[in-house]
Amino acid sequence: MLLRAAIALVFGAVTVFWGAPSVQVLAWALGLYLLATAFAVLRIFPVLRIFPVQRGGSAPLGIAAVVALGGVGALLTQSDAGATASAALALLVLGVWEVVQGLRQRGRQVLARDWLISGVVGIGTAALLPFFTNLGAHALLGVAGGGAIITGVLWTLSGLSLRHDAGGHGDRGHGAPAEDVN
Repeated sequence: MLLRAAIALVFGAVTVFWGAPSVQVLAWALGLYLLATAFAVLRIFPVLRIFPVQRGGSAPLGIAAVVALGGVGALLTQSDAGATASAALALLVLGVWEVVQGLRQRGRQVLARDWLISGVVGIGTAALLPFFTNLGAHALLGVAGGGAIITGVLWTLSGLSLRHDAGGHGDRGHGAPAEDVN
């Protein structure tokens, strides 16, 4: 979770402090952000052990693939419209999936509420991006960066809270069976 938070916060900081980004900056920033986010999504689920192989274990892989393809799409198109479409699709798919997981895991997984919030932010960001396409790279990075900052703060608080709650239990996180701790 802290990896995903760090990725989102770094991307958000880039969007805040880059005064007049070009379309290439937009494409590279969005593309790398989405690729890194896909990696972070893949890393969290094996730790939580909520998607066993026999029951939908490929879902996180599929979601991460869609997000990564959105990143590749942003990198390849090198245009406001292409980067917007790629990022909006990737964030929409990830957001919907997180909302679904939040609803499914409610009462069973500590992260359920955080997935709901993160999913709503992702869906909102995806919905807003197309309205800013004609305003250029600065506006698009502002919208995407704003969503990333909100998500980054959420996942930072969540990750730190879980670490604190785990106390001396090592790095296993909530949801992992106790016998997996070495």
